[in-house]
Amino acid sequence: MLTDYQRRLRERFLSVPETAPPAPWRSVWDHRQPVGGLLGIGFAVHPVTGHELVMVVSSDGHGIFDALTGEKIARDRDPDPDGSTPDAAPDLSCPGFGPLAGARVPIAGLFGGGLHTTTYDGWNVEVVSPEWPHHRVLLSADGGMPHDGPHGEGWWHIYDAHYSTLRTAGFSPSGHTLAVATSSDITLWTRTRLARQGR
Repeated sequence: MLTDYQRRLRERFLSVPETAPPAPWRSVWDHRQPVGGLLGIGFAVHPVTGHELVMVVSSDGHGIFDALTGEKIARDRDPDPDGSTPDAAPDLSCPGFGPLAGARVPIAGLFGGGLHTTTYDGWNVEVVSPEWPHHRVLLSADGGMPHDGPHGEGWWHIYDAHYSTLRTAGFSPSGHTLAVATSSDITLWTRTRLARQGR
């Protein structure tokens, strides 16, 4: 039985539309990147460029994307079946490949683990389920909570996982990349600008 407060909160979350995160966040891709059978994702840093990388683990293999440009850096369609999924390691990590060869990348998703839910400068991600089992991802600024203030002024409903199962949502360790991963796609936002953009 919901309390009056819980009922009002549920109605508030259901009433607001999905919207893009505010500046300085920008989408890495024009749309959600489809990934069939996505199991989880993890972050690492490119040893040469210093860009953040996202490692995607799926039932169809593993991929590595540049979190700043969205470029696919490496693809392993047939990873070694021994130890290639997060549940094979106590720390839920997977062996890296391509530019991450020799490293292990912690993966958050189907088998557990999690991404950062806050940043050093006050951004916060919260997952709510006003229509279980469908999840909504909420972003808030300045350490605020989505329970306070109007939508679009301090908090934003940035993702509605109504058609696939949420795997994980959160920030990279630096707080410069925001990711939402479901069983069928991944969405990335960044607040780091490319030097060639002149911004």
